[in-house]
Amino acid sequence: MDFKQILRKIIKVLLPLSLGVILLWYLYRNQDLGEMMNVIKKGVRYDVILFSLIFGLMGNIIRALRWSMLIDSLGKRVRRKNVIYAVLGNYAINMALPRVGEIWRCGVTSKYEKVPFTKLLGTLFVDRIMDTIVVGLLTLCLCIFNIGFFQKFFSENPPVIVEAIYNIVSSIWTYVGLALFALLIWLIFVKLKHLLFVQKIIGVIKNILEGIKSLWKIEQKVRFIIETLLIWCCYFLYFYITFFAFDFTKDLGIRIGLIAFAMSSIGVAAPVQGGIGVWHFMVISTLVAFGVDSNDAGAFAMVVFAIQTVWVVLVGLFGIAALPIANKNNEVKDGVEPEN
Repeated sequence: MDFKQILRKIIKVLLPLSLGVILLWYLYRNQDLGEMMNVIKKGVRYDVILFSLIFGLMGNIIRALRWSMLIDSLGKRVRRKNVIYAVLGNYAINMALPRVGEIWRCGVTSKYEKVPFTKLLGTLFVDRIMDTIVVGLLTLCLCIFNIGFFQKFFSENPPVIVEAIYNIVSSIWTYVGLALFALLIWLIFVKLKHLLFVQKIIGVIKNILEGIKSLWKIEQKVRFIIETLLIWCCYFLYFYITFFAFDFTKDLGIRIGLIAFAMSSIGVAAPVQGGIGVWHFMVISTLVAFGVDSNDAGAFAMVVFAIQTVWVVLVGLFGIAALPIANKNNEVKDGVEPEN
């Protein structure tokens, strides 16, 4: 590995992390750190937070079982333990390299289960689309029934992303670029389709599309929907139970818990390690909007994020270490259906 490759890897880690840390500094720069430390030392029931971690683990295990259903629909029955370990490791790797964990997940599953990597990418796409749909529907429902909160939130925190999207959509250069891109695609896949590298690209795309089609091939569609709902119920409990660890959030109720959970889920989607900074911003802003003192909200976000991050990393490292051990004496052969 040469210096340039090492530098790229370092930048991939440090750039998103730096952005998250800068946002953290911005959020906490005017906070009373002494008051926050008093809350952290004396006002937190850590046993409650530790109990909540069980639901985060359960959610990720159910996610792995749901993903294995998508892979099975490709005609290859995979071992559940390998998929579970891969999904757990996925989140630990994302803490270092945002979104790289998903690629790693597909890579190790392909290695141990002999399923084409590109097909697994297609199933992963379905997995993430389902998450987007659930979070989108949840946020939409909360917007409808809590319109006052969202109006206040966006008035106090200008939606920079929305403005950026509007500027892109309204620019003539956007459509010029799209037209040129469409022309390039047409030239490559129509006029140059006889070339070997184009044929390879077409083969990869076909495999990805086959993976995406896995959703329609699932035999137990009802079970898939139930597991999707269970995943997000577990994630909600993972977050909401922590409310009962603090005196200033334990009486806020499930409605505010749902709003804070939806906002935190949007924060996690940011391309930084674990949503650091963005997650804190979403949670703190939501709690403050419902009357929680800013120092208390800051303490809540700091404690919950830190403990849950350590948990995700530890469980993920276990999954990464368990994969080679679990497969040491169990070589998968093509055409042989593995045992679960």
